[in-house]
Amino acid sequence: MTSGTPVRVGLFGLLGSGNLGNDGSLEAVLGHLRRAHPDAAVDALCGGPEVVAARYGIPATRLHWYGGEYRTASRAGAIAAKGLGKLVDVVRTAAWVRRHDVVIVPGMGVLEATLPLRPWGFPYSLFLLCASGRLLGTRVALVGVGAAPIGSRPTRALVRWSARLAAYRSYRDDLSRDAMRAMGVDTAHDEVHPDLAFSLPAPPSPAPVAGGPAGPPGPVCVGVMDFHGGDDDRARAEEIHRRYLDGTTRFVRALVEDGRPVRLLTGDEVDREVVAAILDAVDSPLVTAAEAASLADLMKETAAADTVVATRYHNLVCALKTGTPTLALSYAAKSDALMDLMGLAEFCHPAREVDADRLLDLFRELERRSAELRRTLAERNLAAARRLDHQFAALTAALFPTTDHAPTSRKAP
Repeated sequence: MTSGTPVRVGLFGLLGSGNLGNDGSLEAVLGHLRRAHPDAAVDALCGGPEVVAARYGIPATRLHWYGGEYRTASRAGAIAAKGLGKLVDVVRTAAWVRRHDVVIVPGMGVLEATLPLRPWGFPYSLFLLCASGRLLGTRVALVGVGAAPIGSRPTRALVRWSARLAAYRSYRDDLSRDAMRAMGVDTAHDEVHPDLAFSLPAPPSPAPVAGGPAGPPGPVCVGVMDFHGGDDDRARAEEIHRRYLDGTTRFVRALVEDGRPVRLLTGDEVDREVVAAILDAVDSPLVTAAEAASLADLMKETAAADTVVATRYHNLVCALKTGTPTLALSYAAKSDALMDLMGLAEFCHPAREVDADRLLDLFRELERRSAELRRTLAERNLAAARRLDHQFAALTAALFPTTDHAPTSRKAP
C-alpha cells in the first residue's frame, strides 16, 4: 500500500443469502468504511453476490465455485462436482484475498455451530480465507463475531485454526471470547463489543400505541424461526421443531383470544414456512406477517409494537435496539448473553421447550414492567453505542495504519 493508493478492502461471508442478521452486520461495517475510509475500494466474496451488488452498490463475487454448495448432494455427479469445488475454491479464495490489503468478516456467528453445520461448508471456507491471508500477507479481521463451544472435532479444528490465523479478532459477547479461549486460542488482546447491528440507525420512535386502561391493547411482534436445534441435536431435530412450532402457535393463539394484534417476523428466508404454518393454524385477521427485507425493516416493525417475543438473535437485536420490551425464545447462550447485556436477563424462555402457559406468564410480567424496561433499554443502548464507537476506532487502528507509520498486525498464536 503506497501513499495515494486506495486501501483495497474485501468483505467476506454468507452475505446476501437471505439472512437479515448477516446482511445487517455487513451494512454496519460498510457504513463505517464509507464514513471513516471513503476512498477505500470495497468489494465482497459472498453467498449472494447479485443481492449484495444491487443492494449495497459494491462489486461482489460468488463465495463458491460450485453453485449447489449448500444443497445436499445425492447423485455421483453432484458429489463429484462438490468435491471438485472444494479444490477450485482453494485457488479462487487465495486469488481473491491476494487482491486486497484488508479482508473483514463482519459479525455473524462464524465461530459457532449453534445451528446445524457441516465442517466442509462455511468452516472450510473461513479456514481458506484466514490461511490465504496469513500466507499472502493480507490482514484478515474477524470483527464482532460470535463463537460457541463446538462438539464436532473437524468443525472445531477448522474454527480454531481460522481464529488463530486471523490478524484481528473481536467478539460480540464475553461467551464468544471464552469459547475461543477454551479452544486454545490466545484471546489476551481480543476485545468484546456489542453486536455490530447496534450501530445501525434506529427508526424514529412512533407515537405510543398502547391503550392501557383507557384504550385497546397494542400490537405484539412475534419473531419466529425454522428451528430444529443445534449441530448436536440432529438425532432429535424434528421433535425439537415440532415442539417449538406447537408451543409458539399456542402462544399466538392465546394472544389473539385476548384481542391482541400479532405481527409475525422472520430473519431468514427459511422462516417463511413457520409463518405459513402459524397463519394456517390460527386463521385470524389479527395475525399478519411482515415482509421485512432488512434489519431496518425489522426495526420499524419492532418500534411500532408494544412488546416483542422473538427467537432469532437479530430479531432480538432489532427489538432491543428500538427500546421495545422483549422476551427471548432462547436457542443458544448468545441470546441469554444479549438479554443480560440489555438488562432483560429474566425474560428468557427456552426455544427447545416452548411451554405456552409459562411463556404467557412471562409475557404478562414483561408487559406489567414495560415502562421500567423501556428506561433500562434506553440507558443500555447509549452504552452500546459508545462501545461500538470504540470498536470501529480499534478496527481502524489495527487494519488501516497510516502510510507514514504502518504497524505490523498482531500475530496470531
